[in-house]
Amino acid sequence: MEASEIADFLERSRGAVVGVVGDVMLDRFVWGRVSRISPEAPVPVVTIEREDYHLGGAANVARNIASLGGSPLLLGVVGEDEAGGTLRRSLGERGLSSEAVLTDASRRTTVKTRIIAHSQQVVRADWESTDDIAGEVEARTIALLDEVVRRSKAIVLSDYSKGALTPRVIERAIAASKDRGVPILVDPKVHRYRLYRGVTLLTPNLNEAERVTGIDVRSESDLSHAAERILDELECEAVLITRGEQGMSLYQRSRPALHIAAAAREVYDVTGAGDTVIATAALALACGENLSRAAELSNRAAGIVVGKLGTATVLPEELLTGNSTAKAQAREGAE
Repeated sequence: MEASEIADFLERSRGAVVGVVGDVMLDRFVWGRVSRISPEAPVPVVTIEREDYHLGGAANVARNIASLGGSPLLLGVVGEDEAGGTLRRSLGERGLSSEAVLTDASRRTTVKTRIIAHSQQVVRADWESTDDIAGEVEARTIALLDEVVRRSKAIVLSDYSKGALTPRVIERAIAASKDRGVPILVDPKVHRYRLYRGVTLLTPNLNEAERVTGIDVRSESDLSHAAERILDELECEAVLITRGEQGMSLYQRSRPALHIAAAAREVYDVTGAGDTVIATAALALACGENLSRAAELSNRAAGIVVGKLGTATVLPEELLTGNSTAKAQAREGAE
């Protein structure tokens, strides 16, 4: 894409409202160093030096939208616990509203703790509830959906299989979006893949595409067959399959496939890259870009964010230049 086209997108996307519905979570990063192996078991002993928190899941999608200049409306559920309070504070510190982030006293707030030493992840520990939300919390989520869709130019369903996107929530989100002609994008998990019938765009990674179709992708022909099966089964408008170092492939009905080479010069950390992809695509559709242009912008953003350490976002100036301004700082902080 030309720099002038990206600049035009950034100008038009400023303040564009995108609804984000799904599994909010907290990413906890514990940084340290390893100097010995434990005498108790063959595992490294990590001397902890610091820790920090980042927004994860649907909250990271919202953060990515805001980072590029959009205005996200976040709808999700947290527990009545310390992590839930930390997540709400983190949203506020980044200028994001938690007004539609509901509290469910029967649940744990999802926390993914990553212990990192010498820029390498040593282990990850997850604290979470994965049961579907129910009762009053589900009813309130469905009630809030109509307001979110009414105010938004695009909707993202961020599915991490943590229970916020129940069958009833998904059904209502799709129906309300269709009623108002609002594009709806889904980052799907295999668990509920077939509930997303009729959405605008799905953004599975290659492994997810293989699992939901039963096709082992070993060639471009295999990839095409997998995409066609998804389009046919879900009757969706398009599927954008992210392929790691091989870039992305966009398949639309009755149009040639668009294969986009990976934009990353160096992959440093893929944490949250899928959130960046769908956030950028949603913002692009919200301000009138077509699907091909949305895919190209998403690929460019992903190439930047994987060059950063941790759950990261892309700044407008980085998208414009194609270079990360924070890579050096991130590496210095990890060493």
